[in-house]
Amino acid sequence: MRKIILTLCAVLVSVVSFGQGLNDKGDNIIGTYLTDRGGSKSKVRVTKNADGTYDARVFWVENALDENGKKRKDVKNPDKALRNVDVDNILLVKGLRYDAEDKMWGGAKIYDPTKGIKVNATAEFESKDKLKLRGTIMGLGVTLYWTRIAE
Repeated sequence: MRKIILTLCAVLVSVVSFGQGLNDKGDNIIGTYLTDRGGSKSKVRVTKNADGTYDARVFWVENALDENGKKRKDVKNPDKALRNVDVDNILLVKGLRYDAEDKMWGGAKIYDPTKGIKVNATAEFESKDKLKLRGTIMGLGVTLYWTRIAE
């Protein structure tokens, strides 16, 4: 009986460890990234939510000020309540989920503040510090690359 209990404990520990290992792989996305879209640089921070999903939020924009020296706003946001958000505080992705089998993240929308639209998002690492994001709508898409940086 003792042998059976020890075997069951070993199996349980293995299953729990395996599940945590998958979660750790999903957590690889957590960090700070430099983005460059058409010469406009910004920094984005990816964080993990309590439900295991991931969000990406802008926290720095190279050209954050308008011609009057005031912070630019997210004026193209389709949600009128968010049009007063500073450009260096825009939530780009909310609720990204890790798929361990495909080794990529998806199941969320990515927001393009330059066009004011949200499109389907997937993300995967092209290399250790180069995150490839793909935004698609109706079969058409754009690929962006975010480079992990130390902060």
